[in-house]
Amino acid sequence: QVQLVESGGGLVQAGGSLRLSCAASGRTFSSYAMGWFRQAPGKEREFVAVISLNGDYEYYADSVKGRFTISRDNAKNMVYLQMNDLKPEETAVYYCAARRGGTRAGAGSYDYWGQGTQVTVSS
Repeated sequence: QVQLVESGGGLVQAGGSLRLSCAASGRTFSSYAMGWFRQAPGKEREFVAVISLNGDYEYYADSVKGRFTISRDNAKNMVYLQMNDLKPEETAVYYCAARRGGTRAGAGSYDYWGQGTQVTVSS
């Protein structure tokens, strides 16, 4: 069982930056690939980024490549999402998720989800 709690969301102007954090409970954090997803009102949840068990592999949605960076600290049971040059259309609830084993982009393959943190980007 893994419990995930996101933080760091808020209101930012277009072009600004935010750093999201996700705190994970449990002793087996390093057994989980960690992903970030987002869901805007009226839209489906979409993949943003994923990081491998030990942090040596990252994969991003094309829309965020070069602007977002995912990282993890297994000693602290934390995963982060640094978001730069944010755009108004990226306003959404951002979710942290965990899955055993390898990295995947499909939301359905994740086992545990946080409650989400709201990110609002004003124009």
